[in-house]
Amino acid sequence: MKRYFAAALLFALFTGQAGARPYQEMFPNRTDFSEAEKPLLEKLDFQQGAIKLPEAKATLNVPADFYYLNPADTKKVLVDIWGNPAEAAEGTLGMIFPAKYAPTDAESWGSIVGYSADGYVSDADAATTDYDELLQNIKDSIRENNVERQKQGFQKITLVGWASLPHYDTSAHALHWARDLMFGDDPQVPHTLNYSVRVLGREGVLQFNFVAGLAQLPEIKDVIPTVTKLVQFDKGKAYTDYVDGDKMAAYGMAGMIAAGAGAKVAAKVGLLALALAFFKKAGILVVVALAGALRFAKGLFTRNKTPNA
Repeated sequence: MKRYFAAALLFALFTGQAGARPYQEMFPNRTDFSEAEKPLLEKLDFQQGAIKLPEAKATLNVPADFYYLNPADTKKVLVDIWGNPAEAAEGTLGMIFPAKYAPTDAESWGSIVGYSADGYVSDADAATTDYDELLQNIKDSIRENNVERQKQGFQKITLVGWASLPHYDTSAHALHWARDLMFGDDPQVPHTLNYSVRVLGREGVLQFNFVAGLAQLPEIKDVIPTVTKLVQFDKGKAYTDYVDGDKMAAYGMAGMIAAGAGAKVAAKVGLLALALAFFKKAGILVVVALAGALRFAKGLFTRNKTPNA
C-alpha cells in the first residue's frame, strides 16, 4: 500500500510539472537568440495545457499555439525584460503569450491574467448600452483629468477612440473591447493599444489585459475567440451557476468597460482604482485614470444590479 501511495505521489508530481518547458524546447527551431537574451529566457518556465488558477476557482486550458508564464515569471518579463517597476508587477495570475514569440522578441505581445472577486456581474445592459455615448463620456472625463495629471508632471492622455468596438459573446459570457490611446502631443509616438477581455463567472471576472502596440491589433483580434474560451470555471462556479442570493457586483457591463484594464471598483466608497498601462521596454509604467471623473464612475456602478431573469 505504501509503495502504491509513493508511486501515485511521484506520478502526480511529474504530471503536474509536465507542462513546464525550458525555452530550448519551447522554441526548438530558433537559433537567433542573442547572448543577452539567453540568460533571461533560461529563468522562465513555459507552460501549456491545464493551468489551475485557485484564486479564480478556474482553469486555463492553454493550447499549443499559446504558452503561459506563472506570476513569478510574469514579473521577470514585466520588470527584467520589459522594464516596468517591480511594484507594478505584483498581484497577477500570470501571462499568456502566442507561442510564435519569445518575450524578448521586439514584436512580442502578451496578456496579463487577473481576477476580480467583485461578485456576479449582470449582463443585462450588454445589448442596450450606447457605446458611442459611453466612449464620449470617457473621453470627456479623461480630458478633465488631464489638467491634474499635467500639474503632477505626467503626460496628458488622449482616448482616440475604439480600436475595437465592445462586443459581448453570449455563449462564452465574455466581453471584449479595445481602446486607441495616445500619450503626450508628439504625433511621432506610436499609439498604445488597450485591449481587454473579461470572462464572467459566478463569483467574479477573469481578466485578460493585453500589452501590445496598436499595429498588433489585427493579430490580437484574430486570437480573441480562442482567448475567450480558454477559461473553465470550477464546478458550480460558472456564470450559468448563479442562484438568487449570490453576491452581486456593484457594476454592469458599461461599468466594467469604464473601469478599464486592471481597474477594480471600491464599491463601498464609490471610487475607481487607477488602471495600470504596461509599456514594453519603455523603462517606466504610466498610471492612467482610464475611467475618468469619479462622478461618472459612480453613476455607472449603481446601475443594473439585477441579473437577467
